[in-house]
Amino acid sequence: MDVAQNLERVRHKIAAACRRSGLGPEDVELVAVTKDVGLDAIKQALDAGVKVLGENRVQELVRKYPELPGVRWHFIGHLQRNKVKPLVGRVELIHSMDRWSLAQELDRQARRFGRVFRVLVQVNVTGEAGRFGVPPGDLIDFVNRAAGLEGLRVEGLMVMAPFVTDPEEVRPLFREMRGLFERLSDDSGVRMRYLSMGMSSDYTVAVEEGANMVRIGTAVFGPRKCTLRGD
Repeated sequence: MDVAQNLERVRHKIAAACRRSGLGPEDVELVAVTKDVGLDAIKQALDAGVKVLGENRVQELVRKYPELPGVRWHFIGHLQRNKVKPLVGRVELIHSMDRWSLAQELDRQARRFGRVFRVLVQVNVTGEAGRFGVPPGDLIDFVNRAAGLEGLRVEGLMVMAPFVTDPEEVRPLFREMRGLFERLSDDSGVRMRYLSMGMSSDYTVAVEEGANMVRIGTAVFGPRKCTLRGD
């Protein structure tokens, strides 16, 4: 697997999508998803210019953290409250704050250690039962409440689209997320900086619809033994 070549291809596609959306390539942050990826491949990605790594599992992030000094880590997976503590001081951004009880625990652990967690609010934009995330109708209230917690800094939104073979199927979802993002920027007291949406199967469409952060694993590192829905 030629990680550097894969990255070049991904960056080229992001740049092309940016031209169609009016963004500049420098406006889109690429988070390389390292779930089930070995250290050698990760180091190849870092050597090829990757700046940010994203992990889905707390235990995997904690294991890799000391082996890769100086790396900017994001946590992008579903987060249980009893797994918050190990992330303190290790992650730059949490993408998946999806419920009030988690917001409270993140705040508690951050204040306990004199830190602040930078977070994105995960949105259940499809409304499907069993999907993680805050319903769109509750979003303004949730964001404003979370922004009032001393240990949190809310910086944007994240969505995980359903996996589809044709990325055009999720374009309306991404467009709706962009609308929510813009309304929150206007109607809440919180500065919305990041719209995290798009994975390996649909990131070009996500960028065309306004994503400025994409989470890409398979397109960079190739298929893994347990690929997470197109990441």
